[in-house]
Amino acid sequence: MNTSLLFQIAKTHLLSRPKQTVVAALGVTFGISMFIFMVSFMTGVNKLLEETTLTNTPHIRIFNDIETDRPSILDEYYRNTPILTVVHHQKPKKEKQNLKDGFQIVRTIQADNRVLGISPLANSQVFYNYGSQQISGLITGVDIMAEDKLFNIRDKMIQGRIENLLSANNGIIMGAGLARKLNAQEGDKVSITTPEGVRLLLNIVGIMRTGIVQIDDTKSYATLATVQKILQEDNRYITDINIKLKDLNQAKGVAASYQSIFGYKAEDWETANATILLSFTLRNFITYAVVFTILTVAGFGIYNILNMTIYEKMKDIAILKATGFSGKDITSIFMVQAVTIGIAGGMVGLLLGFILSYAVSKVPFKADAFINMDHLPVNFDPYYYIVALLFGMLTTALSGYLPSRKASKIDPVEIIRGK
Repeated sequence: MNTSLLFQIAKTHLLSRPKQTVVAALGVTFGISMFIFMVSFMTGVNKLLEETTLTNTPHIRIFNDIETDRPSILDEYYRNTPILTVVHHQKPKKEKQNLKDGFQIVRTIQADNRVLGISPLANSQVFYNYGSQQISGLITGVDIMAEDKLFNIRDKMIQGRIENLLSANNGIIMGAGLARKLNAQEGDKVSITTPEGVRLLLNIVGIMRTGIVQIDDTKSYATLATVQKILQEDNRYITDINIKLKDLNQAKGVAASYQSIFGYKAEDWETANATILLSFTLRNFITYAVVFTILTVAGFGIYNILNMTIYEKMKDIAILKATGFSGKDITSIFMVQAVTIGIAGGMVGLLLGFILSYAVSKVPFKADAFINMDHLPVNFDPYYYIVALLFGMLTTALSGYLPSRKASKIDPVEIIRGK
């Protein structure tokens, strides 16, 4: 049968019932636009959280973990006797939390070709003295250039430069939230006290914002020498080693290897952020479940409209078949209608989805509960637009095929006789 004739008949059917055609197209438009909007927004949120978290998290962290699962004094005393001893609430030993031979471990890891960067550090809990108040925080002593290679500190500076830390005496780079609490700026001095009673006056040489409130409200960077002075330790004292790998997906296996070799706790980024990663998975599942439901409902709407069209066109179909049109031709006519509705509704849906997503991306939004952001995050990845259009086309094609198959089996004689 002439293809142009089939298209002409399909066009006539679509234009003869314009309201039904528009409603069917709007069903596709609504489904695809909601798909684009929800996927763009939800994946945007996930991408922001993931990037913010991974940017500020080492792939592997090596540290001296506090352990209470060790033989007690009673176990040692009765080692050679058949006596069962049980000790409840065993306290950890009073011992330093540093990594013994820490810099030797650093040199060994640096030789590993899987490693992109490594930063030894020393942590110290401190209290910032602000009038009559004391604000708790954490000062991390680092080689700031090595730390910048891992966490891109330079781009997070809102006041000062990371190089200022190298030339300053007792300098610190302070988190933006902590600086706000202390009403402090670059160039100010701040007094700190350690839990052991050590007091020191520090110079604020810069202020950074990581985007994670928990970090910005508590953390400061200093040189290793400054923190070792605060802790009253020598220049070999480090408490942690942060590592970034060339392939972050190798972190779990490499961490297990390092823990076995060095005897210290080696925590990979997936274990450290298990709760956040689970929330990403759950959000993605919910998002795709909702948008699948939306497109499915739109598909049923199209199916109902095309089914009604077939019912109303029974006599026309009978005449077509009586004049030589085959069942395959009838199926093609209604498939053309479905695909046309899908393309028209899909293109408008893509445009509407983009407009909604763009509008949302410009909405001012301030969230201080976990991360800092000025606007709602939206992901404009073209992949989702392609998926939306293909899925919309598949839905409308399937919705058109089922009633068209029914139409192809109509007996024209029975219709003409009114049966």
